[in-house]
Amino acid sequence: MLKKFLQKLRSPLRRKPLKRSSPIVLNNNQHPLRRADLSRYAVSVVDRLQQAGYQAYLVGGCVRDLLLNINPKDFDVATSATPEQVRAEFRNARVIGRRFKLVHVHFGREIIEVATFRANHAICDDDDDHDSNQSSHHESGRILRDNVYGTLEDDAQRRDFTINALYLDASCERILDYANGVHDIQNRLVRLIGDPQQRYKEDPVRMLRAVRFAAKLDFDIEPHSAAPIALLAPLLREIPSARLFDEVLKLLLAGQAERTFELLVEHELLAPLFPATARALKRDPGYAGELIRLALASTDARIQQGKTVTPAFLFAAMLWPALPARVIELQNGGMPPIPAMHEAAHQLIAEQCQRIAIPKRFSIPIREIWDMQERLPRRQGKRADLLLENPRFRAGYDFLLLREDAGEQTGGLGDWWTDYQEVNDSERRNMIRNLVAKPEDGAAPARKKRRSGSRKRRGPGADASPTND
Repeated sequence: MLKKFLQKLRSPLRRKPLKRSSPIVLNNNQHPLRRADLSRYAVSVVDRLQQAGYQAYLVGGCVRDLLLNINPKDFDVATSATPEQVRAEFRNARVIGRRFKLVHVHFGREIIEVATFRANHAICDDDDDHDSNQSSHHESGRILRDNVYGTLEDDAQRRDFTINALYLDASCERILDYANGVHDIQNRLVRLIGDPQQRYKEDPVRMLRAVRFAAKLDFDIEPHSAAPIALLAPLLREIPSARLFDEVLKLLLAGQAERTFELLVEHELLAPLFPATARALKRDPGYAGELIRLALASTDARIQQGKTVTPAFLFAAMLWPALPARVIELQNGGMPPIPAMHEAAHQLIAEQCQRIAIPKRFSIPIREIWDMQERLPRRQGKRADLLLENPRFRAGYDFLLLREDAGEQTGGLGDWWTDYQEVNDSERRNMIRNLVAKPEDGAAPARKKRRSGSRKRRGPGADASPTND
């Protein structure tokens, strides 16, 4: 017994208990949030849990966004009830998750997510000292399972950012602020609760979340919270590739992808996510950076306009700058141009999927968009008309315009295809006859000096780019 006690005292990984503090309480005359502004389903969940004798609050992003006058995407509830107790209160609920057990209460298309108050827990050296079904850590400190329940105060201290540790009691319109989150909202800061290094080691994805919130809310990452990110960025390589795919979609499809990209580069988070892209950006920051920024800016514009986007187009743009160097490498090894292009594309996507598990429903269109880049120069005979009928033509054409806007010179290929789509059949035949025979090796064109002047045709920010084919 004494030996166990001394081992625990010496354990370098054991977290020091966080000091509990009374929350700052904001009554309804100190903030603008009112019960009528909330989701009626979320309010009904809170009311029923409170009537059953449990504590229940709206928590996190919904409270933060309402204080910022942003319409919340969803409403989450934190409660003292266990998942099984919540499930017993609602016939339209089901328990989900293993790493973090949650309850989803369904109201038609709206889902209210209910989480039990959780507590910080120590990392034990002896298997007898804890229940591995409740908690589990990786040797690096990463949390693998976290179902240790606690009090409201415990729950507030284990949340990631101060701006997400806000609890709204919908019954009396009172906000409980345990981490000075309201202060950080007013100062537009993303700040971690607790020691940043330890919190990032527990879950490296928190580094991506810090970037996402900073970009989404137009906040700065508080310096103490930002300092360890570059050093700990390699920890993202330990995160399952499927989870990283979900996180990257959140980063790129939140309407602030261009700003997100800048923050990923600034904090050295791009390489763990897109290693080949990071190398290409280092080799040629002008061209690679411009192409990626144009694609992301176009995506942001389309999301702001309520238009559809496809991750395939985005991933195609993110990876394209790394493709020419891979093609040249294979050609120098004796492979002909077209096979080299195909093999380079295959290698690049396969390697990327080791980091981010891009599903086939996106990886196949990426290959097809790239394939169109070698087919678009081949316009003789009936090829041009056949290409127009190809379901990937629109995405391939938009990608061609994106490349040209980023600085590639393709001999006026983009203008030719723009005109070809707009003229009648007779004029199309004349355009085909007037073509000067050109090499059809299909390799990615070399980048040349960027064209100046305005473009009269639709560029990658227009309605068709990125497409949702």
